[in-house]
Amino acid sequence: MKKRIIMSILGVMIGAVSVAIFKMAAFGVDPFQSFMSGISNLIPISFGTLYVIVNALLLTFSLIFDRHYIGIATFINLFLLGYVTEYSYKLFQWLISEPSLLLRIIFLIAGIVIICIGSSLYITADLGVSTYDAVALIMANKWKIGQFKFIRVCTDVCCVVLGVIMFVAGGGQFGKIPTITGIGTIITAFFMGPLIEFFNIHISRKILNTSEK
Repeated sequence: MKKRIIMSILGVMIGAVSVAIFKMAAFGVDPFQSFMSGISNLIPISFGTLYVIVNALLLTFSLIFDRHYIGIATFINLFLLGYVTEYSYKLFQWLISEPSLLLRIIFLIAGIVIICIGSSLYITADLGVSTYDAVALIMANKWKIGQFKFIRVCTDVCCVVLGVIMFVAGGGQFGKIPTITGIGTIITAFFMGPLIEFFNIHISRKILNTSEK
């Protein structure tokens, strides 16, 4: 159990930092954060607080359909991820105020890999996942609609579309859209599900199996 808790905490914290890395890359954040960026452009409150509110609403979905995915990691994610992202981004901006194009590309690649590793760790730990991840997991494992990786692609695409709509509706400039929904978002929308499963098989499940022998 201790190993599972450590995996859950690490997964959530790694995921939070990876979102800040995506923001530094400015090529578009991951799909759910694209949605969050859009809604934050409509509602003028701090990102951390807004993240808590939105995820608390999503939490009701899991409470109704499958509480199995609600656990320690769910609440760590709910109350900490938004704030860790917010302050990590401020720290990165303080360290590197104007990253070069090459550095932004490096940030993008690192962000994609890191967020998938973080997601894999806390999903495999099975002590609860983020309220957003729970949606695709319930559809795949509870409702048997299809494989997780394909359902995740669909939910990610919906988040991207809604994020852009809300960003523009909130007065965002069209020229700024690529900073929240760009090539990085497209890559994660179509490959995050398969990449998480890859890290599940090659990293997270091996760590868990080793720790429980």
